[in-house]
Amino acid sequence: MAGVRDIRRRIRSVANMEQITKAMKMVAASKLRRAQEKVTASRPYAERLQAMLGRLAASGSELSHPLLERRPVQNIGYILVSSDKGLCGGFNTNLIRAAREELATLDGKNRLLVTIGLKGLDFFRRRGAPILAQFTGLGDSPDFAAARRIANRVTELYTSGELDEVYVIYARFISVLNQTPTVRKLLPIEPATDGGRDEYIIEPSPAAVLNLLLPGYIESRLFNALLESKASELGAKMTAMDSATENAKEMIDKLTLAMNRARQAAITTEITEIVGGAAALE
Repeated sequence: MAGVRDIRRRIRSVANMEQITKAMKMVAASKLRRAQEKVTASRPYAERLQAMLGRLAASGSELSHPLLERRPVQNIGYILVSSDKGLCGGFNTNLIRAAREELATLDGKNRLLVTIGLKGLDFFRRRGAPILAQFTGLGDSPDFAAARRIANRVTELYTSGELDEVYVIYARFISVLNQTPTVRKLLPIEPATDGGRDEYIIEPSPAAVLNLLLPGYIESRLFNALLESKASELGAKMTAMDSATENAKEMIDKLTLAMNRARQAAITTEITEIVGGAAALE
């Protein structure tokens, strides 16, 4: 059994860890509140814009734009939105698992990656996966400029023919305890399937409107994915740090019990020695 001094040293070490995990939980909770507000604000615009473009694609209008072009699918791109840091439970593991399942599909097509975040990049780079582009260091509050940089690169890959389809893999924020890995098609834009075939009057011209609207759609969808993943990451981190804090408390209780037993054993041994010594002198 370890000595009282060793156990006391371990208790101090675990107590320091408990303070750190508790502080990290509080920081994550503070950031999560702001991230939730941004996600809630971004969803309606992104969803409404996607619905409008989907109905436009299904309306039968003779519209032409590089981002609307459909061609035989040979190269499929996946934008994986992971985190730069760890300590967030199974957040990155679940996203990487979803990406691996997509990449492992055997249908004769090439599957390529665009990674956002250091964790996903490190995992697939070590395994030699084909990575077309990488983006890291977006911070705890991704801005629209970051989404625009990523959108510009993805647009280049699609319009140049390097990718024939583009999907985004991210964690959709449901609640603090529930973040769902989601695979959503980004390009080409899917026609609406709700039966609506709205007629649109486009001014000044379809080309001018689409040149402005379609890049904005890609940017808004990616920005929404970044915000969803950041809120999910913070929720997962808050839960993980709460569990780590509780585990530290349980460990401190067990070590305290072990220390008391060791102290009692030492006292009992000392008393036994004193009594034995006294009896030997009689």
